[in-house]
Amino acid sequence: MNRADTPQESAPLTDMLRQMLAVLQAERQALAGLDLEAIACATNQKRALCTSLEGAALVAVDEECRGMVDAARRLNEANRQVRNLIAANVAARLDALTGNAPLYRAHRAPGVAQLR
Repeated sequence: MNRADTPQESAPLTDMLRQMLAVLQAERQALAGLDLEAIACATNQKRALCTSLEGAALVAVDEECRGMVDAARRLNEANRQVRNLIAANVAARLDALTGNAPLYRAHRAPGVAQLR
């Protein structure tokens, strides 16, 4: 058994990954409730945990840690998609209020026929 594979060595990594999962779940709840303060808090906690995880990257990752990393990846992706949907919804509502066209609407090139 490699020295880096001992449970004492991977315990801090496991703890940090558990904290990251908890923060990602809290972020999801904050997004669902549109709680700006909680979203900002989760962002700061994620940033701090990412900094800590950078230092732990040299530790051998066991199966439990791999599972937590995969779960964190999925949660983070789901949260990113929710953030994007909220942003798109806000943009659509602002456009409807002002009567302006969306900023990122693709424009037809001159001489290109429009499909109907």
